[in-house]
Amino acid sequence: MIRNDIHEANRRSWNAATRAHNSHKADQAGFLRAGGSTLFPEEMELLGEVDGRTLVHLQCNSGQDTLSLARLGARVTGVDISDEAIEFARRLAADSGIPGEFERADVYAWMDAAAREGRRFDRAFSSYGAVAWISDLRAWARGIAGILAPGGRFVLVEFHPAATMFDEEMRLAHPYSSGGEPIETEAGVGDYVRDSADGLAPSGLVDGVRDFANPHRSFDFQWGVCEVAQALIDVGLRMERLREWPYSNGCALYRGMRAEAGRRLRTPPGVPDLPLMYGIAATRPE
Repeated sequence: MIRNDIHEANRRSWNAATRAHNSHKADQAGFLRAGGSTLFPEEMELLGEVDGRTLVHLQCNSGQDTLSLARLGARVTGVDISDEAIEFARRLAADSGIPGEFERADVYAWMDAAAREGRRFDRAFSSYGAVAWISDLRAWARGIAGILAPGGRFVLVEFHPAATMFDEEMRLAHPYSSGGEPIETEAGVGDYVRDSADGLAPSGLVDGVRDFANPHRSFDFQWGVCEVAQALIDVGLRMERLREWPYSNGCALYRGMRAEAGRRLRTPPGVPDLPLMYGIAATRPE
C-alpha cells in the first residue's frame, strides 16, 4: 500500500536535511562547469551509453548526479519529493549552465502521470538510499515499467540491506527486511554528508551547518534484495545484471570505516567484509 502520510512526513524531514547537506559542499556549480562529476563507476557500468538518451532520475535529491549524467549527453529529467532539493537542483542547472529539467513530485504520482501522458524514457535511474523510502514495491515497479520505452533500461545502485541492518556503531538494529512495515526514526534524516567528510563532497568540503538537528521525524523501509528484484521481474522487466560490492561509495555507513581510492569505504578494521552495495539493471522487452 502506498503510504502518502509517510511520504509527506519524509518530505518535511528531507527539506530540513537537504539544506544542511548542501551547506557542506563547496561551489558545486563551478565544479560541474569545470568538468567535475559526482558519479561513480558502478552506476555508469550498469547504465551503459547515455549520450543522446532520454533519462529520468527518480528520487534525484539535489540534482548533482542528474546533471553529471547530462554532461555525458543524456537528456535528463530529475524527480524528487523534496521542495528544497528540487529548488536547489534548478539553481544548480542554471548556475552550471548544464541543461536539465527538475520536477517536484512524489515518485508514485509522477510515474502515474508520466505514463498517462505517454512520456517514455530510454533510461530510468535511482541510487543510494532511494529504495528505503519506497512504501509499496509493487506499485513502484509498475510505475518504472510504465515509463520505460521498449528496450529501455532501469538501473538501481543501492546500499545493501545487509549493511543497513547495523547502526553507525555496527550494532544490529534492523531486520534484513521489515516486510513492508515502516521503521520510524524520531531524529529524522541526519547530516550524513558532514559525517562522510569529503566522501560525498567531491567539489570540496566546507564547514557549513554545525550540530544539525532535524525537527521532523522520518520513516523508512528495509527491503531485501530479492524483494526488489522480484518486484521488477513481476512487472515484466528482464533482469540483466545483479551485482554486489563490499564497499560503500562515498557514504560513511559506520564509524571508523577504511578509506580506499575513488572515495570507496570498507568496513572498519577487524570487521569482515560485508556486501555494502548492490546494483540491478533490468530492461523492458522490445
